[in-house]
This record gives sequence, structure tokens and C-alpha cells, in this order.
Amino acid sequence: MTNPVIKALGRKLRLGVIGGGPGSFIGIVHRGASTLEEYYEVSAGVLSSNPEKSVEHAREMGIERGYATAQDMILAEANRDDGVDVIAIMTPNNSHYSIACMAADHGFHIMCEKPLTNDLDEAMALVHKIQTSSVECCVAYAYSGYPMVREARAIIEAGELGEVRMVQCDYVQGHLAELTDSEKTNTNWHMDPAMAGPSLILGDIGTHCYHLASFVTGMVPAELSADLASIVPGREADDYTGILTRYKNNARGSFFITQAAAGADHGLYLRVFGSKGGLEWHQEQPNQLLVRRIGQPTQLLQKGGPGLHEAANRVSRIAVGHPEGYREAFANLYTDLAEVIIAQKTGVKENPLARYFPDIQDGAQGVAFVRAAINSHQKNGEWVSLASNA
Repeated sequence: MTNPVIKALGRKLRLGVIGGGPGSFIGIVHRGASTLEEYYEVSAGVLSSNPEKSVEHAREMGIERGYATAQDMILAEANRDDGVDVIAIMTPNNSHYSIACMAADHGFHIMCEKPLTNDLDEAMALVHKIQTSSVECCVAYAYSGYPMVREARAIIEAGELGEVRMVQCDYVQGHLAELTDSEKTNTNWHMDPAMAGPSLILGDIGTHCYHLASFVTGMVPAELSADLASIVPGREADDYTGILTRYKNNARGSFFITQAAAGADHGLYLRVFGSKGGLEWHQEQPNQLLVRRIGQPTQLLQKGGPGLHEAANRVSRIAVGHPEGYREAFANLYTDLAEVIIAQKTGVKENPLARYFPDIQDGAQGVAFVRAAINSHQKNGEWVSLASNA
């Protein structure tokens, strides 16, 4: 099958990566996801905060052009005829804003890790910058890339569950059930609020829950009530939150989110109930979606199987029975972004389903969610309007 990027542009899209060097979990995910469909090639990179190591790591990883700093890469690539088209930002959270601003100012499309920023004013400034430019920005809420998550959204958009009345999204991890060695030696930037933001649990995985629930239902909470805590003795960073939400249509929701549940693996799941039925999706069994309708047998829908909406089918690569997972979901965001960029570069009409990728506004909404939850917690769980924190 002809590669649509090469057919349209005569070449692959060139990707420049900032962050995610050797030993980084998210770095290899981004690089692998971007190249999975062969739409991109990783052409340039900044792979360490140490300038010498950054260049060395690029050479070791087979990346053609290694740079000492993000600024060096953006300025140099902007002046090349064969410069990168897209920049992926995988650095600590407090640097996202400055790098994204510089990338946008030089006309580069952006893939940015979440949270978009640590500060809502910065997030809103980025929204304005992106929306008043020709630059596209995707925020890496990867769970929205799963085919059966997109099927869940399509089911709700089609009105098959009726009016949404209840939303539950839990994310229960166990890898921080004990103090880690990096916490004890203060070498984990995720535990430093100056770098990671004001709340570890909200910024790291809480924003995933918020985005997943909003993405599938098409609704954002009008207000929330939040409790934050450090459950593990000796830990300063938040490792637990419980949040209740209210929606404009009188629907109710809840989030149970922790990284300190001893023995838990990953535990991300979503349940939505409407006036006609409900659905349930577990990320640990991502190729299945449970759908229950009043007076009908429970359906177990399978990725690639019959009866799915086009929103799910277009992001499924292989036939039913062959599982697809986290990296494939991540790749779907890169593919969506590529399709939009191709449409822009060639002047053709884009596929509206490519716009399912989390955009700059989604990123800013995640930052507003963090602010509102912290505000509520500081007021002993008082109900707080998200609009007043946006």
C-alpha cells in the first residue's frame, strides 16, 4: 500500500525530539510510535540536559542530527531546507511552555507531553499562540488513541446511550506504594513541584482521567470537589486524589486516582451510563468494550470486529483477534497529526476523524482541571467551578 505521506509530500515527515533520551520510558514510546506507520523519520534530537551527552546520545541512537540544547535545535532546523516538520517535547513539565513557544514561533508543528504546562496563564498563552498560527499542536493523552475508546465516543456521539447521566474514571497504580530510592536521594524530578508542577498525582495521571472522560462523553465538568493526599509515610508529593464532578446536564461523576495502591498494576478504566444504557472500558484489556443497553443482552465489542463505527475502524491496523496496545494507541495520535499536517501542506480537505487527536485546547483544559482540584482541596473539598479556574 502506498505511504500517504510520501505520496503527498514525496518524503516522510521529519521529527525532531527533545527529551526522552536513553533509559527514558516515554522517549522510546514516542520514537517508536512516530515511526510505526512509517509516516515520520526521527531526523534530529536533543537527548540530554547535558550538552555533550545530548550530541553523543543522538549519535549512539542513530539520529542524524544531534544538538546540545533545544534552542540550538530549533534555530538550526528552522534554517535548513531539510529541517524537521514536527517537534516532540518530552522534557520535564516546567520546560514545556518555553520550548513549545519557540517551536511555534519558528513554524514547527508540536507533539507535547502532558500536562501542557504547570501554569494556567502559560497554557492559555499557548492556546492563543497556536490558534492564531498555522501550527498544529497535539498533547499526548495517548489513551484517546485506542480504537475501542474511539468506539465508545462514537457510540455516545450517535446517541445510542441516550443522555449521559453518570461518569466514572479510575486510575489505580501501585508503583509508588513505597518510597522509592530516587525519592530518598531527591533525584526524581517528578517529585519536585518546581519541575513537575504543584501536584504529582493530578499532573501525572489525574489529567489522563480527566481527558479520557471528557473525550468519550464530550462533556467537561461544570464543578468539582477534590481531596488530595500523600498516603505513603515520608512522601511529600501527592499520591492520591478522590474527585467528585457535576455536569451542566445534572450528570454526576467520580475519579479515584492513586499511584500508591499496593499490589496494583495499572488500573485505568472508564464507565459511562446514559438514559438508555452504559459502557465500560479497561485499559488492561484495551481491545474490548462492554456495552449494556436496557432490556438487551450485554455486548462485548472487539477491536477490528463487526459492527464498529468508522472512528474505531480507521485506527485499527490488523484484523480482529490480533491485539493492539499502548504503543499503537500512541501511534494513532501521531498518525492523526500527520494527516492534518498533510492536508494543510497540500491544500486538500482533511478527514474530520483525524481531528480526534487531543489539541492545544484539551491541553489547557487539563491544566485548568489541576488548578480547580487544588483550589477545591485547599478549601476542604468545597465545590469549585472549573470556569472560574480557567
